[in-house]
Amino acid sequence: MWIDGLLRRLTPLIVATLLCLPTMAAAEAWSELTPIQQEALAPLNKDWDSLAKKQQQHFLKLANHYPKLTPQKKERMHKQLVAWSKLTPEQRMRAREKYLAFSKVPPEKREQVKQMLREQEASKAATSSVPPAVTPAN
Repeated sequence: MWIDGLLRRLTPLIVATLLCLPTMAAAEAWSELTPIQQEALAPLNKDWDSLAKKQQQHFLKLANHYPKLTPQKKERMHKQLVAWSKLTPEQRMRAREKYLAFSKVPPEKREQVKQMLREQEASKAATSSVPPAVTPAN
């Protein structure tokens, strides 16, 4: 019967889902993190409890790699987390969109795209820092 075949194909998926249920539970409180996780994610400590579970899981995956990083890479990770924590939700969404778009660019063209984006940002910064022209009142 086709139902038996369907159940056989779905059983591994059902089992995997049930095994993942404990990790899909409520978000973790900052106080429940291990000392190493807290050290790795220190820049996020003020915002941690307000992050969505999915975001917390993403950052916990990063924290798992933290002990293996060199001191320079640990410092870089913290700087990036500080910058991320200062972004508004809209800015974070835009950053995610840019990341996804950039990941679709073929590796051989990424440097060219990076250079083009740097030039665009420099141009925007230059035009925004120039004070508006003052016209005399008649």
